[in-house]
Amino acid sequence: MTAIKRSMRRPRVRRIALVSTIAAAGLALAACGSNDDMGGMDHGSKSSASASATAGENPAPGAFNDADVTFAQMMIPHHEQAVQMAKLADDRAQDAEIKTLAGDIEKAQDPEIRTMKSWLKAWGKPESGSGMPGMPGMDHGSGSSDDSGMSGMMSDKDMKELEAAKGADFDKMFARMMIDHHNGAIDMAKDEQKNGRNATAKKLAADVVKNQTAEVKQLKLILEEL
Repeated sequence: MTAIKRSMRRPRVRRIALVSTIAAAGLALAACGSNDDMGGMDHGSKSSASASATAGENPAPGAFNDADVTFAQMMIPHHEQAVQMAKLADDRAQDAEIKTLAGDIEKAQDPEIRTMKSWLKAWGKPESGSGMPGMPGMDHGSGSSDDSGMSGMMSDKDMKELEAAKGADFDKMFARMMIDHHNGAIDMAKDEQKNGRNATAKKLAADVVKNQTAEVKQLKLILEEL
């Protein structure tokens, strides 16, 4: 009977030891987490960003600051409107170059929207910043600006007019609006290059400046021929 009792106790002892080990590991992880959260205003690389990232690896590793967050929060809706404009070209544009360029804009900016959303999620920040004052220089674009204060954004009236246009009228309107829209994005990206801290965010900003500057030149050439 004594041997049987001892054999019955062993699994329970092992379970208790296992639970204790897991609990100890949990406490160790919690201690690491609390130390990592002492980031301050600079939002260092060991801030809550790593805890917020569900995919494991932080998509925008390293330190980040408020300019990086604002850049993503404002560029997401800016890109979304550009994609919306580009999609209208499918059944409204007449010029082949306009259709091709619209397709290129959609293909380039859709993934960038997803990328910037993943940054904000990893950084523990909302996708939109209510009442944001905007980044320095945000209103100095050459294009129009809607009520959001973002340079180059089309108003609801502008979008309705573009949606109602077809053929050559659409092509001209699309080219003019997208030039303004791109110039606004370029201004925002240059501000990020100057004021941002996160290397991944600044790299995307550099890509926006390079790619959209080239597209503005192309749109101006198309507009001259329409």
